[in-house]
Amino acid sequence: MLAAAGCGSGRTGGDSGDAGLVVGTTDKIFSLDPAAAYDNGSLLVETQVYQFLLNTPPGEAVPKPDAAEKCGFSTPTVFTCTLKKDLKFANGNPLTANSVKFSFDRMLKINDPNGPASLLGNLDHTDVVDATTVNFTLKVANDQTFAAILPTQAGPIVDEKVFPADKLLDDDAVWKAKPFSGPYTITSYDKNKLVSYQANSDYNGVLGKPKTDRVSTKYFAGSENMRLDVQNGDIDVAWRSLAPTDIESLRKNDKVTVKEGPGGELRYIIFNMNTMPGANPAAKLAVRKALASSIDREALSTGVYKGTYAPAYSSVPQGVPGATEPFKEIYGEKPNKTAAAKFLADAGLPTPVDLNIQYNTDHYGSTSSEEYAALKSQLEATGLFKVNLQSTEWVSYQKERVKDTYAIFQFGWFPDYPDADDYLTPFFGTNNFLQSHFEDPRINAELLAEVTEPDNAKRMAALATVQRSLAADFIPILPLLSGKQIAVSGKNVSGVENTLDPSFKFRFGVLSK
Repeated sequence: MLAAAGCGSGRTGGDSGDAGLVVGTTDKIFSLDPAAAYDNGSLLVETQVYQFLLNTPPGEAVPKPDAAEKCGFSTPTVFTCTLKKDLKFANGNPLTANSVKFSFDRMLKINDPNGPASLLGNLDHTDVVDATTVNFTLKVANDQTFAAILPTQAGPIVDEKVFPADKLLDDDAVWKAKPFSGPYTITSYDKNKLVSYQANSDYNGVLGKPKTDRVSTKYFAGSENMRLDVQNGDIDVAWRSLAPTDIESLRKNDKVTVKEGPGGELRYIIFNMNTMPGANPAAKLAVRKALASSIDREALSTGVYKGTYAPAYSSVPQGVPGATEPFKEIYGEKPNKTAAAKFLADAGLPTPVDLNIQYNTDHYGSTSSEEYAALKSQLEATGLFKVNLQSTEWVSYQKERVKDTYAIFQFGWFPDYPDADDYLTPFFGTNNFLQSHFEDPRINAELLAEVTEPDNAKRMAALATVQRSLAADFIPILPLLSGKQIAVSGKNVSGVENTLDPSFKFRFGVLSK
């Protein structure tokens, strides 16, 4: 895609300039409708324009009241929130307990396959107590994660007078209706080219008054042009995703600052349990185990990503409390051709096994091409596999992967909230986001055990149990790498480091120059 007009070096900067501050990204917006959006590109917009009952302040990991005045368990199965008084959307419509009930009812009713409804798997129903009080009744008591789920993409509060209750709303209809109560509203919208924001003077929440009134987001087709623009001062901040070679180059540039934040991003392969190679479940599992024994993650980390990503040996990345490394323990740190061949032979599978692997470059970065070329080389070097690689543009990719179009495909995860369960229940629980036809009663029971355990030591043990079960007996996904948050800004920009925190929310309101 061509760079959007109007963001060149001739613009004026600062809070008083017409263009304000410009953030560049290669992430793509999938939808402005929260019921359809469960991706980092859409989250970037949602973070600025929607309000949540609870939200995570910059630099913190524990949610605090945003639209709510207070939230907490009134009984073991009822989570109660009291709203601030006189809240309203940017269009003037009131934001009340009815808006909250409508938002959560709608999310569950639509249950879009690309949406975040799976995060609300423990929500039975929502009730309005009065104009400022709402009760969430949970299916299972003592849910240790429910408060952490409210600031996620499952939790934006939407305007019931704008959004239909049972179907999605297209982006133009959303932004023009101004159903926003967050720190910013959208003033112009050219999808995945240029989006402009204006501070919302009526916002009353934990994120506070934005430091910059006008912010624009410029969307890039690839990291190379974004790197050139940030080093030349044509954009103020580059946020997701610069190639490792770009970051390496920019660290040496005295015109910009490279900021790093806590990791948590996961890169992995999903297996469609119905369409992947193998005539029966046992044969399919043998293929997955053979693949797990054939990957060299360290080579991907150092050779492709220059150390900006680390090897991942579980669906829960290292550094997240409760993370273990069962793939390293069971399948080894280095490729083991003998073990891989035995898995296939014991299942009666002839070799080489044909693998069709799909990947994406505009959402997960152009380096995905190098990553998957390296994977192909690793797998084919064993003599056990023949790999056919194909790539697809993100918007189509999102639609096709839930239609069983892809048998084996790349995916990435950016945490909704800083808890190990966020890498488990949304992936492997009932109605999970992967939509790969994986679900198992044993895993559901193990997930329930970790989610409802109030004793932290026992919960850590329960988390270890489910991670080992997934790696040893199921392998619904093959974890590859985990990465840091990295943003690059001009020397005259401040506040970037304040938003690179475990919440994974990039908040424009803390940025200034």
